[in-house]
Order: sequence, then C-alpha cells, then structure tokens
Amino acid sequence: MATSMVLSLDNLPSDPLLLILSFLDFRDLISCSFVSRRLSELTGHNPLWKGLCLKHWLLTESDKTDKSQSWKDLFRDYYADLGRYIDHYSTLKRAWDDLKAYLNQKCPRMIASLKEGAKEEELDTIEAQIGCKLPDDYRCSYRIHNGQKLVVPGLMGSMALSNHYRSEDLLDVETAAGGFQQRKGIRQCLPLTFCFHTGLSQYMALEATEGRSRSEIFYHCPDQMAQDPSAIDMFITGSSFTEWFTSYVHNVVSGEYPIIRDQIFRYVHDKQCVATTGDITVSVSTSFLPELSSVHPPHFFFTYRIRIEMAKDAPPENACQLDSRYWKITNANGNVEEVRGPGVVGEFPVMTPGKVHEYASCTTFSTTSEYMEGHYTFHRLKNKEEVFDVCIPRFHMVCPPFRESMVRSNSAGDVSVSTFNDDNSSDTDDYDDGELRGLNMADPGGRCPRHI
Repeated sequence: MATSMVLSLDNLPSDPLLLILSFLDFRDLISCSFVSRRLSELTGHNPLWKGLCLKHWLLTESDKTDKSQSWKDLFRDYYADLGRYIDHYSTLKRAWDDLKAYLNQKCPRMIASLKEGAKEEELDTIEAQIGCKLPDDYRCSYRIHNGQKLVVPGLMGSMALSNHYRSEDLLDVETAAGGFQQRKGIRQCLPLTFCFHTGLSQYMALEATEGRSRSEIFYHCPDQMAQDPSAIDMFITGSSFTEWFTSYVHNVVSGEYPIIRDQIFRYVHDKQCVATTGDITVSVSTSFLPELSSVHPPHFFFTYRIRIEMAKDAPPENACQLDSRYWKITNANGNVEEVRGPGVVGEFPVMTPGKVHEYASCTTFSTTSEYMEGHYTFHRLKNKEEVFDVCIPRFHMVCPPFRESMVRSNSAGDVSVSTFNDDNSSDTDDYDDGELRGLNMADPGGRCPRHI
C-alpha cells in the first residue's frame, strides 16, 4: 500500500504560491508573513512589492534606482509618510501627473505657478486653526501640490464675456484657511478657488450643516429675494474633492476644455453639436456662468462659442459670406422664441477654403434648461444671387444641480422658484453678439441680452 503524503506549505513549490500571493493586497501579505517561516520568506518576494508600489504609489524602476532600496522597503517608506492616503494617492497623483504633462505642452507657465506639496504637520496646523478636519482626499492632493501661487491665469479655468472676466486660482491651504467661513448661511466652508476679478470662489463643506453634505463643493449664490442676507443658494460642482478635481483634469487633458492664449477655457463641447452643410461645418460648445446667475429669482446665464469652418478641399469658387442668422430657442416649458438678425457679432465673415471663424455669445433664461438651434444665411462671392442656409446644430444648456437655502425667509417679499419657471416671456434685446478677441468681447450695446 502506497504511503500517504502529508501536504504542507513547505512541500509546495514556490511559483504557484507566489502567484496566489500576487492577488493579495499589502495588508493581506503582512498578515500572511506571520503565519509561518515559509510564508514570511515568500511574502518578502521583491516582485510582489513592485506591483504594490506601482499600484498605490505609481513608483517605477527609476524611482527604485534613485532610492537604492528594495521594493518592499520603498513601499514601507512611502506608507510611513502617506499611509493614511493610500485609498486616494494613486488617483490624485495620476491626475496631477496627467495635468502637468498636458500643460507642459500647451501652457507651461501654469506649471511654474504650482507650489510644492504641503507637509503633514502644516495640514495638522491648519486643522487646528480652523477647528475642522480636512477630508483625506483634499489633504492627499495638497501633499502633492499645495495649490498655486496667486496669479492669472488660474489653474482652474477662465471665462471671458464682454467686460466680464473670470479666472480661478487653486488656493494654497494657508490662503484657503484665511477665507474659512463661519458666517451663517455658509458655515464650516473652505474656499478651494478664487478669482481676483470677480471675487468668486468655489467652496467645500467641511461639515454636514445648513443642508450641505460633507465634502460637497459648490458656488455660493445669494438669494436676492430673501430678506435674510444669510439665505445662500448653491450651484453644486462636485460631491467630493477627488470627483471634483479628477473630472476637471479629465476635461482639460482630453481637450474638452479648449486652450486659448495659454488659458484653460471651461467650454463644454457635446460631440453631437456639429452640423455640416456642403463645405461648411458649424460646431458649438457652451458654459454656465454661476457668478452671473441666481436661483432666486431664477436667472441662468450661459455663454456659447461657435466655430464656423470651410473645408480645406472646398473649391475656391465656393467662397461665400455670412449675411444673417436665425435662432429658434425652446425653454423647459416648451415655449419657443425666434430671433433673426444681420451677421454675427456685428460682422459678416467671409469663408474661403480652410477658413475658420469663431465667436462667443450669451443667453439667459428663467427655466432650468433650454436649447437653441437655427441657421446662417450665406451668399456666394462669385454670385450674390446664390443664397443658401447653413445649419446650426441644436445645443442644450442645462443649469447644474443647485440647492436652495435652508434659512430662506417666508416673508411676503419672497417668490417661489416655480412662479418664475412658468415665465413665457419672449422679450429679446436687439443686440449683436460680442466677438471673442483673445480674452474679451466687445459689447456695443452695453447691455446683457436675454438671447442673442
């Protein structure tokens, strides 16, 4: 009778055991190291820790060479310094790396404005100063870069319209702490960004108070119809620092936000908002301006940027000139408004093969969404009698999520938002679009139109 063999870890070959161990996280590897001498030896296998260093700390062979350490020792050193952020570090570090690589090619002067990471003790001191805990993902990002120097343009995007200009800096933690809010209506809120020109900031709620969720990020919006000055509504821009920052970085590095004269412009382009008529293509991108909007009264301000391009291979005899524009505007209630006018932004661009004409304009509305569509009318240069229309694709403008103030007064002077959402007014200023020239647009009427 064959002698039965008792299996033990000592009898098993190393390769299958190492394969099994490669599926474990660092916590499990450490636990396994206490089981037996054999597992203690196997869990110290360098390739296991190489994978963990890459996964959690984004470390490469060159990092290992510079440090002259084993992968396990390298992991241990990083964990000793950044261990509390292990669930956030790789996501935020990758976002920062991607952003810097992109900006280094497109607008390198922004890279120079970034500050070195804050030290752990500095973040602890800030928490003691404001009397609130900072979210771990916020702390983690500020260990990588402590915001930026207060310069223009700001890292968190720009927008230009008529005489209005916004460019948001990512605040360093010391400056942010100086703007920490304790006033009613915006208590326990820390500014993340700041614009020199408008005073606009995006805030992060450090506590779940006054109807906000912890870590929620928003633009504050005073309730203009409440008697209580602490009645502040909010346009929500993120549910957490990680979601807010990584989604912004994605829009930048994917080219969603265009770079114009070394600045990031926060226009959103829907890939379906493109229409081609013959040799001419029209595309549209839009942007919501919270600093010119309000919830009470409902007044939502958008700017849109239109690109008109004639194909490079178009025959020269197809050269043409824009004569007029037509808009059909539909709000959330289904009410339709039509606008006709000569040219665009007071100009009548001539389109030749390969020519691109871009301009920006704006619209306001009192419902939470609206869409626009229409056409331009052109004539051929060689034959003014040959007139044709070029389609402008339908583009939607939707107000971001907002939350109404919990301290809003119920006085007789207050009017509910539903009253304004039934507004059927089709009044339109007779106003030509402002032309985007670098950062500003001329506003010949000196007025802010409802639709242009």
